[in-house]
Amino acid sequence: MNQLTRRSAIRTMAAGIAAPLAFRAHAAAPSETVYHASFGASGMAGADIGSITASKYVKLVAVADVDLRNTAAIKKRFPGVRVYQDWRELLDREKHLDSVNVSTPDHMHAPITMSALHRGLSVYTQKPMTQTIREARLVAEAARGKKVVTQMGTQLHSSAIHRTIAATIRAGAIGKVKEVHSWSGKHWGDTKPRPDRKDPVPAGFDWNLWLGVAADRPFISGYYHPGEWRKRLDFGTGTFGDMGCHILDPVFMSLALTSPTTVRSNGGAPNAHNWGLDSQVDYVFPATEFTDGPITLHWYDGDRRPPAEVKALLGEKKDFQDQGSIYIGSKGVLYAPYFQSPVLLPAGKFEPDAIKKQDGDNHYIQFVEAVRGNGKTSAPFDYAGPLTESVLLGCLATRFPKTTLEWDAKKLAIANVEEANHFVGRTYRKGWKVEGL
Repeated sequence: MNQLTRRSAIRTMAAGIAAPLAFRAHAAAPSETVYHASFGASGMAGADIGSITASKYVKLVAVADVDLRNTAAIKKRFPGVRVYQDWRELLDREKHLDSVNVSTPDHMHAPITMSALHRGLSVYTQKPMTQTIREARLVAEAARGKKVVTQMGTQLHSSAIHRTIAATIRAGAIGKVKEVHSWSGKHWGDTKPRPDRKDPVPAGFDWNLWLGVAADRPFISGYYHPGEWRKRLDFGTGTFGDMGCHILDPVFMSLALTSPTTVRSNGGAPNAHNWGLDSQVDYVFPATEFTDGPITLHWYDGDRRPPAEVKALLGEKKDFQDQGSIYIGSKGVLYAPYFQSPVLLPAGKFEPDAIKKQDGDNHYIQFVEAVRGNGKTSAPFDYAGPLTESVLLGCLATRFPKTTLEWDAKKLAIANVEEANHFVGRTYRKGWKVEGL
């Protein structure tokens, strides 16, 4: 198996389907330097900084990280960069920024992104765009109103591979699509209870700032920071939120999906503090020009996979990958292993040119150039917002197993289970009110 990590995929990708974008009224001229700041200094933030500053037009002027232990490498690589621990202080003091990247734990995506938007900044925000459905709607609306350049960090959206999948489906290679099965073998959940202890906070790490909008609680070493937060209900979005925006991205691109009408979880459920394991979520979406009537989308993660009859559609192929999608159409099947070239099945049925190979683009440089006034981004918040809403609706559904939830996208509400609406948004901790959220 030749499975690529997300970071290695970022290094090797190139690509993009263009989508509508409104530019900043005061967008930089093509000859000007883009003054940029990062929220986050290591991990995915470090990768984002490296990819954005690969453009000769970008100057990194400031970073904010609640864990100052993460900033040494950035200060060494970018002499003169100003370092903050409180992201709010950075936004208040850095008056001449053009753009920022938000590469923090999921629960702080919306507060920081919205605050940057209200300052007229262009924003590159990692996926999922927000941690809750309501935040995704409000952030997308704010970006539209501010007319700034936006991009969600679904880096593979701009890749030649994802563009090729979309072009092949839209060209009708497998006919009208009837259903899609998508999966990820990651295990970003935890069935164990939260440890009953309180540990000392390391020097240089501000636990209160890390909690941000989330409710106060004791620091537990190794349980939240740096990477385990993805498993926790208040901070991450589990495997589905982590990988759904990547793996379902070409599904949304290919089929022009809108909002689902129903969603149902038939897999693992969260406990009091953690996302569950082994999800299985089934959506029904309205028909589009590329589907054979209303379409069912099935998601599986952890140890769950599509049923045997779906796997059998791959024929003699033995490389059923750990992540990917199977599109079932009226004329055939498209198998799309995660970030690998798509395959049309059954073998031998299709002409060599049935796969509509596309060129790619660099997702990060595309953002920089859009900020400079050149071209558009391919995953602006007008596209990323609805995708994020749908993925997060699946996460929400896992809280109500074996229950078909009826989704009213216009009202941003579950029509038939009132209790579920409590999880469409979240209540921010006292003192952490953010304008517009």
